[in-house]
Amino acid sequence: MGKLREQLERDMELKRYSPRTRACYLACVKDFVRHFGRSPEELGAEEIRTYLHYLITERQVSGSAVAQAYSALKFFYQTTLQRGWELSQIPRPMRQKKLPVVLSSSEVGSIFSRVLNLKHRAILMTIYSAGLRLSEAAHLRVRDIDSQRMLIRVDQGKGNKDRYTLLARGTLAILREYWKACRPVDWLFPGHRKDRPVDVSTIQKVFKRACEQAGIRKPASVHTLRHSFATHLLEAGTDLYSIQKLLGHTSGQTTAIYLHVSARDLGRVVSPLDLMDASQKPTS
Repeated sequence: MGKLREQLERDMELKRYSPRTRACYLACVKDFVRHFGRSPEELGAEEIRTYLHYLITERQVSGSAVAQAYSALKFFYQTTLQRGWELSQIPRPMRQKKLPVVLSSSEVGSIFSRVLNLKHRAILMTIYSAGLRLSEAAHLRVRDIDSQRMLIRVDQGKGNKDRYTLLARGTLAILREYWKACRPVDWLFPGHRKDRPVDVSTIQKVFKRACEQAGIRKPASVHTLRHSFATHLLEAGTDLYSIQKLLGHTSGQTTAIYLHVSARDLGRVVSPLDLMDASQKPTS
């Protein structure tokens, strides 16, 4: 792509997209160009529709991956190439509506107990107790821990937004133990190089291994800890607006998904089978 790649990267930097979003968009556009083997300036709406259809029918990628490709190409054509984007010509694929996986409190505790490395256990406990995204936890700095107000400052989280979230007493205790042992200076959880944060892939591997050792069969990821944080707060009686602010959601509709996975209300409903007379015996 040459010059167009440089323009795309510059445009994304001007929009202040996160490094992860920039890498994703760039990969999507490169795959689109590679698929046709021609300059994107020669490709238009018909090729975009063909490519999206190819992703869905032949490569059978996830709904979120198709949505990412759509957003990346839309940004590239509208912003970098300054060309029109007609929704009637290039319809946005419908997103799959999936409910998040949620771990029980005992499952979360079981996972933590399998992580022997103090630093790794502190990271996972911080993610769960504060409802952090993995990248947010990896980029925490020592100064972000406010033990006086029992808050954690999330600096430039998703959408380039700052917010405060909870600092649990148990999290503060393990962070103090970790600090005494490792003495981090700038990054709270540095990587092999002290001037860089821990690699997110390291934490993903730690979490996966802990789940296997704990016998967790649910398709859980590190992000599941964030879902579990929100669901457990809701089940404990915390209102949706407060959870929305702690998670950093712009829209309350995003937070409302936890109403569908919370056992708070569903647990009050009695199955009609359990309402039947338990004394009834099968007839011969």
